[in-house]
Amino acid sequence: MEAIEHRSLSINGLTMHVAEAGRGPIILFLHGFPECWYTWRHQMVFFASRGYRAVAPDLRGFADTTGAPASDPSKFTTLHVAGDLVALIDAVAPPPPDDGKVFVVGHDWGAVMAWALCLYRPDKVKALVNLSVPFSRRNPNRKPIETLRSVYGDEYYICRFQEPGKIEQEFSQIGTKNVLKKFLTYRNPGPLHLPKSKAFSDTETSLPPWLSDEDVDYYVSKYDATGFTGALNYYRALDM
Repeated sequence: MEAIEHRSLSINGLTMHVAEAGRGPIILFLHGFPECWYTWRHQMVFFASRGYRAVAPDLRGFADTTGAPASDPSKFTTLHVAGDLVALIDAVAPPPPDDGKVFVVGHDWGAVMAWALCLYRPDKVKALVNLSVPFSRRNPNRKPIETLRSVYGDEYYICRFQEPGKIEQEFSQIGTKNVLKKFLTYRNPGPLHLPKSKAFSDTETSLPPWLSDEDVDYYVSKYDATGFTGALNYYRALDM
């Protein structure tokens, strides 16, 4: 990864790890779960070689970004994360008389937060490309978790993530690498259920051509260091 540089920024009360590559108009890449900046390593090098500046942070609660209280899911709402992104854009984007705006690319939770950023601060965004998560309006007459539980049941993965500490304990018994391999290679188009008796089967997980064992080990090193709680708090803040 010689073309990618790393630094830490004091952002919105956090110490945010940011990966960067290239010079030019900024593309802000936002990762999802169970990922980090590393998700975008190939895209960063590609766009850097074509005259863009690729910027990929570890979002609050993930990998090498520190400072968010993992014991408090209420600090992981879209308002908090969008606030982080606004502060990051202010730190890296040229201020006026330049426009101070960035292109945004999001995946999974990164897409959710990108939608929120565009809603709260459209003045910061030139254009948006999102993957895997369509825009969903907030409905004041229903809560997301109740809706998901009624549609998909108690073993739907988001419902299983709600009780602090419970799924973390199960993941520790399964092993970080096995958990990440299951999530990163999940290809079933149907809803993901994690049975309470056994979240994942014992079947061997084969890696696709685009994901190496070395790649998985990188993610493992980050989740072994931080645990899963910070990342899972995004799901626990859904109703907030």
